[in-house]
Parts: sequence; C-alpha cells; structure tokens
Amino acid sequence: MSREKPSNLREAVPGLRRTAHHLRPHLKAERPLLAGGLLAMFLEVLFRLAEPWPLKFVIDAVVQASGADIAASGPGDVQATIIIAAGALLAVVLLRAAAAYAMTLCFALAGNRLLTRVRGDVYAHLQRLPMAFHDQSRTGDLVTRVTSDVGRLKEVAVTAGLPLVGNIATMVGMVVVVAILDFPLALCMVAVIPLFLVSGAHVTKSIHTVSRKQRKAEGALASLATETLSSMRVVHSYSLAERLQGRFADSNERSLRDGVQTKRLSAQLERTTDVLVGIATAVVLYVGAQRVLAGALTPGDLVVFLTYLKATFKPLRDLAKYTGRIAAAAASGERIVELLEQEPSVRDHSWSKPARPFRGDVTLRDVWVSYTPGHPVLRGVDLHVRAGQRIALVGPSGSGKSTVASLLSRLRDPESGSVLVDGHDLVDLTVESVRSQVAVVLQESVLFATSIADNISYGRPGATPAEIEAAARLAGAHDFVMALPDGYDTVVGERGATLSGGQRQRIAIARAAVRHAPIVVLDEALTGLDEGTESEVLAALGRLTAGRTTVVITHDLAHARDCDRVVWIERGVVVADGPPDEVLGADLTAPAVRTPGAPHPPAPVLDPDATQPLAVVTSLPEASRA
Repeated sequence: MSREKPSNLREAVPGLRRTAHHLRPHLKAERPLLAGGLLAMFLEVLFRLAEPWPLKFVIDAVVQASGADIAASGPGDVQATIIIAAGALLAVVLLRAAAAYAMTLCFALAGNRLLTRVRGDVYAHLQRLPMAFHDQSRTGDLVTRVTSDVGRLKEVAVTAGLPLVGNIATMVGMVVVVAILDFPLALCMVAVIPLFLVSGAHVTKSIHTVSRKQRKAEGALASLATETLSSMRVVHSYSLAERLQGRFADSNERSLRDGVQTKRLSAQLERTTDVLVGIATAVVLYVGAQRVLAGALTPGDLVVFLTYLKATFKPLRDLAKYTGRIAAAAASGERIVELLEQEPSVRDHSWSKPARPFRGDVTLRDVWVSYTPGHPVLRGVDLHVRAGQRIALVGPSGSGKSTVASLLSRLRDPESGSVLVDGHDLVDLTVESVRSQVAVVLQESVLFATSIADNISYGRPGATPAEIEAAARLAGAHDFVMALPDGYDTVVGERGATLSGGQRQRIAIARAAVRHAPIVVLDEALTGLDEGTESEVLAALGRLTAGRTTVVITHDLAHARDCDRVVWIERGVVVADGPPDEVLGADLTAPAVRTPGAPHPPAPVLDPDATQPLAVVTSLPEASRA
C-alpha cells in the first residue's frame, strides 16, 4: 500500500478525485436530497444577497434626507419606507434561515447516508482481500481506517465541505453584484484574495503534511493498543506492561505533538486571514467614503458594500478555520482509497460458475506458491487425493503443508499450476461455492463475542436450531452448553475467552459440522489439549470426518501412522508418498528444487532423523472413526 503522498492540498486533489470516484456509485440514491440541497443553497444565496438592501433604502431615505426633503415628500412616505424595509428585512431573514436549514438538512442526510455506505464497502472489501494482504497489515491500522478515517471524512464533508461550497457560491454572487454597482470599489474588495492565497499556500502545505503524519501515528497507536489488549495473557505472564506502556506513551506523544502543530498552523492561518480581511475593510471604507463624498455612491450603497465585504470574506475565514480538518479529511480519504484500490488476488472471474456438490477428489498439478516474490513455498507440487481418503502431509515447519490446506478453500490461489476438485479447476469456480464445501478446524479455535448458537451457525448461515443442536451433539458440546446459564444463548467472551480450550475446540468442530462439507481440513486441531480433553476432541473429529476427504495438521506422529496415506513435504516439494509405515519408517528421498516445466534432477538422500519436529497433515486414528 505504499504510494507517494501529496504534500499540500493542491497536490491532494488527485487523491480527492479518487475518493470521489469511489463515492460516485452511491450518489444516484441520494440525487433527490442533493437536488433539494442545491436548490435550497441557491435560494439561501439569493436571500443573503438581498438582505442588506432594505437597510440601504432606509439609510438613503432617512439619513440622507434633509428636513426640507422630508417636509416636501411627507413624513408618511419615510415612515412607509421604514416599515416596508423592516418587514422586507424580516421576511428575507426568515426565508434565508429556512433555506439554510433545508440546505444543511439535505446535505447532512445525503453525506451521512453516502459515507455510511462507503464504510460498509470498505469493510466488505477488507474481507475480500487475500490472506497475504492481512498477513502484512496491522489490524489496528485497518480498524482506524474503517472507523475513524471514514468518520472524519463524513464529519468534514457535512460540517465543513458542504457549507464551504455554499459560502463560495455566496462570495461569487456578491462579487458580481458589487462589480455592477461600482467596479473600482469591487477591485479594492477582491484585491486581498490573491494575498490570502499566497500567504496561505505554505501553511496549508504544512497542515496537510502534519495531518497525514498524525493519521499515520493514530493508526500505529490503534495497532499497538489492539495487539496489547488481545494478548493480555502474554503481557501479564512476561510482565510486559511497563515496557508496552513506554511504547504506547511514545506513540501517544507523537500523536499529541502532531495534533498540537496542526492546531497551531490552523490558528496562524486564521489570524492571517483576519488581518487581511481587516486591511480590505479599511481600504473599502476609505475609498467608498471618498466616492460617497464625490457623489458616485450613496451612503446606502456603501453600507451594502461593507455588508457584502464581511459576508464575502466568510469563505476565506472558513477555509482558514477548516483547512486543518479538510487536510485531515484529504489524508483520511487517501487511506480509504488505498484500501479500496487493493485488488483481491483471490476473486471470481467473468467465467466463474458455482461449484456443484463435491465428492472430494482432490488433485494438485505442478503447483507453485510464493508469499514473498522469488521465495516459493511450494515448488511444483503434484498430489492426488481420492474422495473420502485420509491423508497426512508430513514435514518440518515451513515446508508448505498449511499452504496446501489453504489452497483447498481458496484462501490462496497458486501462482502457476492448478488445484482441482472432482476434475474442476478451483479458479473456474466461484469463491463462495468452493469455501462453502470445505470445513476448517484450526489450532486456535477463534470464537466471536456472541451467543454459542450464533457461533455454530456461522458455519452455515440459516441453520435451524435443530441443526445447530445436532452439530453440537456430534461435536460432544451439547452437554456442557446446556450446563451454561443460558444454554445456547450464552454469550461467550471475545475470541471465546470465557470457555476452556477444549470447549472452544468442540464449538469450532460443531461450526464445521453444521456445514456438511465433503472436504475437512483440521489444522493442528489437537495441539495444546490435555490428554482427557484430546480424547474427547479426537472422538468428535472422528464423527465429523467420517466418510469425508480429510486433511488434519498435527505434530503427533502417532496420528500420522493411523492415516490411509502419508505425504512428506520438504522445502516445498513432495519427497515421499505412500503408506504410513513406508514413509515414516524408511529413508526418504526428494527431488531437488526445480523451475516450472524443468525436468527433475537426480534425487538427493535426506536423513529423516535429522529433520526438525514434524508438522503433520494426518487422518484420525482408526479407533476414533467409529
């Protein structure tokens, strides 16, 4: 996600355009509100332009009128002018207030609805991104982008961006009116705008740069907090609280410094704008008074000019006031766009079709997979697993066993070669239809902070209570679930922390069982369990995998010896394949590493006694298959 960052608001325009590109699909649903908001904004600008004119007529009729003029025209005419002007002013103010209210309401509703859907898009897109992306990303930073960055973009769009558009429209309208009334005085009025742009260019650049640094620091801070709070057992066990507090304090201090600098720069820009507006007001007052004395303007015209001057420079004040927030929103928009522009490497193609129910016959043909370019994890693996067979993949850590398992559920796709089930290449099938037919039980049984029934039903959304209970009984979980205070409605802690390891594992097995998948992957599902719990979980796994193509990852070689077949993988290549006693009880040979399409070189001899502790993909022992 590395991209060269803009250093000022002008350079941020392409990024804002990219943000707008991702917002555009949602605009159609908000067209009525946006049209109503634009109409209300246009009316609000017209009423704001009309607001000073009743005062002009009163001043010209009363202040400039001499006593003789009043006697000649009659006091009643002046009183009528005052009454009409006062009524007109009240009507204009009320109408302008109503138009401003309608504009704010329409734009706020449209902005909130639009960006709420964008947040949903970002969250959904994150779930479509491959494991390779999530393995390299920090969870706290991603959470900050989904919540805080979208929230900041929404807040600024509603409270700063949209009002700023209305103020700029008002400024343009007022400049046009005063240019028609008195062009030389209008030039004096707008001459300060270039000075504002020049003086503010450097400050806005600094504000945007600091805002981007602050958003990055806040993402790092959220990542550190997430990592710490999700690992409190390790923090307490190793007395890491003080050390991690120091890291948090450093990150927190950096975020504070950047935030203070942003406020200081914004305040500097606001005060500079106030000074420039004061200079413009003084110049217009002096020049305008001279033109009144010369008879080129009436006193009422000068009042209109001064009123317009104050309103005309309101957008400049707002720009100075909101520059920090707009810069922060631009940085947040860039971070959101970075996520949305990440292309999922595992996705449905235009020719993809839903998979039919699998039998479970699995074939890998010359499969190559790399996590880091130039460093393949699987190197031309060829493997065939018959439907219903229990197979053990044996080899040292990092040899590529879990990668083989991830290919079956399309958590990853091969860089070259193909993975087939029942003769169909998985990349030609839709991702959802493949994953729905593969059940996975991991070493770490992650549960969600919701009810046990919900956790089980996540295996197959829409599962009935009877199906959920049947899955729990198969997993050996029904009895302990019913002993809980609320049974299946009991809400577990985050990641299932309120349950024991064996209980979490059996809930995970129930979640896999309710899926009714023909292919089951057990990724070190027995690791870390005590002997008594292991036997219970093992029995549950036996019931889960009966009659299904099964892949289990475990460090227990006894389980590997009970498999129908063992495949030994070493450094990403298959070095042995056959019955358990042959593979685990004999010397092993393996083909050397080769490039795709190259012939196998002579096989070197490997000493199995010299290997590291094995991570095994294995079937269940015969005793547990009943």
